[in-house]
Amino acid sequence: MARRKRGSDRIRVGKVTLYLHHGAWWIYFSDGTKRIRRKVGESQKEAEIVAAQTNLQLTQGAPTAFSFEPVSVAELRKRFLDYHEHVLNSSVGTVNRYRAATKHLEDFANWQKRIPEAHEIRPDAFAAYLRQTDVAPNGHKHSQKRKLRDKGVRFILETCRSMFNFAVKRRHLPPYMGNPFSELPLDRFRVEDAKPIFVFNEATELDFFKAASDWAFPIHFTFAKTGVRIGELTHLLIEDVDLPGGWMHIRNKTALGWRIKTGHERAIPLLPEVVAVLRSVIGNRKVGPVFLREKLVGKTPKLVGSRAELEKVLQDRINAARISVAKLSRTDVQDLARKVWWDAGQVKSDMVRTSFLRIMEAIGHPEATCPKSWRHSFATLLQDANVDPLIRQQTLGHKPTNGNGLGMTGNYTHTRPETQRQQIEQALRRWPASLRYALDRVGVPQ
Repeated sequence: MARRKRGSDRIRVGKVTLYLHHGAWWIYFSDGTKRIRRKVGESQKEAEIVAAQTNLQLTQGAPTAFSFEPVSVAELRKRFLDYHEHVLNSSVGTVNRYRAATKHLEDFANWQKRIPEAHEIRPDAFAAYLRQTDVAPNGHKHSQKRKLRDKGVRFILETCRSMFNFAVKRRHLPPYMGNPFSELPLDRFRVEDAKPIFVFNEATELDFFKAASDWAFPIHFTFAKTGVRIGELTHLLIEDVDLPGGWMHIRNKTALGWRIKTGHERAIPLLPEVVAVLRSVIGNRKVGPVFLREKLVGKTPKLVGSRAELEKVLQDRINAARISVAKLSRTDVQDLARKVWWDAGQVKSDMVRTSFLRIMEAIGHPEATCPKSWRHSFATLLQDANVDPLIRQQTLGHKPTNGNGLGMTGNYTHTRPETQRQQIEQALRRWPASLRYALDRVGVPQ
């Protein structure tokens, strides 16, 4: 029962003190060595109920509803990004994606009449806010804006869910609250306006290759016959390709500021036709990127060197930059790494996308705007040929999941290189026309 302290306007409820301050009731108590004051209501009765519940929790040694550190969305976002940046050492690209996604939640909080604390955010209201948000698809402030696509909304909500899991572990949310974003049924989120993916057939693939320039043809032919990602192809070095053995090795290059999306390195078997095309591209070069920018074809890039030599150049530039800058961020180092790749003649991803768009428009398919179509087509062709799912997963470089059909068997199964080569080659030879055309184009007699 609440009792008023003598000679005071304060009321005691066991270990909890209530008092009236500026027209509102507050509670005060000690939780271990930490003293906590919280505003709990406008009426004395409401405050006494909260005080009684808090006193019971203190008596039982349980966490109280107030034994947490409330933070603003801006502060939570900063701590979450710092954790990925400095503790988990997530890739710069991943941190940037998380930064862009969580910025929407900070904007939503600042949009309110009273800026709420993180634990006061309503995920359903935030999801509705996202549906009405206009964004620039390419990030340029002057580009035409559109509504967020369904996949974009889902990614933002998934990232915010991860950020609030971080908040729960660090007691930035009330102990009995849980993660509010977990209540959203993201697994059943309907995707109705996703960007369409164009899947090639044998005829459209051949039409594409015939319409491609001498510079664009080997790039897209390699995409079609290996299923690599754009970043993997643009960061492919000559020393990553074993032409005599017929293998392409997709390797992390962390010392050069790049790593594979999943982090999993892999080897991809190459058909003789792909080997012939790559030989024509590489020519007499011994080191550097396999594919050079169109303006550098037949010329020598500003920087020529092996992977080890490029790494040394980057490190020298980092050391030189540190003389004038007290502390280099990971983004600063990433910018220096991009400059090294550029000086070495690397093809930019945007250049690949532009060439894809132009060729698809030329052959009558302007609706196809994503070079990832090659990867989708490659995967589809492997499925059509009944290639073993494990070989498909390993060749495409997908991260293994616990939910796959192989279960523990996948951990005990090791694909032999000859088996992988046999199944991949059998699948790719289902479309022989483009393979014959490739040999004709590079001047290899059949």
